[in-house]
Parts: sequence; C-alpha cells; structure tokens
Amino acid sequence: MIGIIFAMKEELNAFIQELKVINTYKIFDLVFYEVEFLDKKLILVESGIGKVNAARTTQILIDNMKIDYLFNVGVAGGISHELNVLDIVIADSLVQHDFDITEFNHPKGYIPNVGISIKCDEYLIKIATEVASKLNLKVKSGVIASGDIFVSNLTMSDKINKKFKAIATEMEGASIAQVAYLSNIPFLVIRSISDVVGTNNKITYESFLEESSREVANFLKNILKEINL
Repeated sequence: MIGIIFAMKEELNAFIQELKVINTYKIFDLVFYEVEFLDKKLILVESGIGKVNAARTTQILIDNMKIDYLFNVGVAGGISHELNVLDIVIADSLVQHDFDITEFNHPKGYIPNVGISIKCDEYLIKIATEVASKLNLKVKSGVIASGDIFVSNLTMSDKINKKFKAIATEMEGASIAQVAYLSNIPFLVIRSISDVVGTNNKITYESFLEESSREVANFLKNILKEINL
C-alpha cells in the first residue's frame, strides 16, 4: 500500500479526481481515503499546513496503515533562479531551515539523531526521474527546505538557498521525511512550483495553486504506474 500526504484540500482534490474511493477512515480529525489506482491501493490524507500537522499525520498514517512507500506531493515556492512557475522539483533530500540549535555548536538545520538533511529513497527518485524524462517534463532535482513560514522575502530565500543549497521551500516535506526516516519507510517528496520568490509570489501562489496541484498530481499518477509492490 502507498501512502500519499497532501497539505491542502486543493492538492488532494487534484489527485483524487476520477479515482474510486473504496473506504474512508476517520482518525481523530483526519480523514483517510483508501482508493484503487490500477492494481494498487493508495491511502490519501490531507494533513493541514505546517510541520507539526504534517509530522502528526505521518505518524498516524504509519501507525494505522500498512504502508510500503510514502509520498508527499503538492506545491512549493521556488528559490532558485533556474525555476519557473509550474516546474516540478523532485527532492533528493530535505532540510528544516528553521531548526536552530546553533547555540550548542551545531550547524543551522542540524537535528540530533537525524542530521542536517534527510535523503529520499533512491528507488523512488530513479523511477520519478525516468518518468519525467519519458513525459518530457521540466523537472529539477535538489534540496527542498521546509519551515513554518511562507517564504516571500528575497533576503531570506537567498540565505536558505546559499546555506542549504536548497532550490525550493515549503512547510511540510522535511517533517514528513523525518518521521518516515525514523520509521524506516521509503519516501519521496515532489513539488510543483506555484510561485517564485522575488516576484509578487503571494498573488502568483493564489493564481497557480490549482494548476500546480494538477501538474504534480498527474506526474505522481505516472510514477505510481511504475512502482513494484
């Protein structure tokens, strides 16, 4: 079974369209949708925005469902000058740019027993990269940085880009990665760029949220076709 976590309803709705829902499960305030996709069963859930919501949802999902692979998909802000709106980013690793225990002589982003960055699963990265090539999609691989802030400030985005070599920012992926890593669940984070810092990215985000969500949803469906369970 494959688990897929979305931060927002727009992201989930873009994926679940035209899929058959077999069951729904409510755990606390979270609704999990079991759906059929070709020969695979998927569990979809909307976590809510932010690292705590995402981490909590990930642990509940892992504790209650037999998950073989875990995906987090949705939108992100581009902080690399090479990215444009609607480009897709495949994370090779994730960092929490707002995690700071530098007072204890650790680098910015360092998390005890985890490290600075958490690498995504190589098998899932390989499939995603091959699918992107077949579809002729404009895809970049790199570091995605997560933090509990919507990054719209150019100075902040430049710092994150230089410090972590990150190419995109969002608010959930790295916390999902941390929980999956600690639970030994292979995972991958994929994001479609809905806005680029340095432009009027609040307006761009609102305009392209649904379109970006559809782009990454379609990409993920093609990836899922190639995964062996």
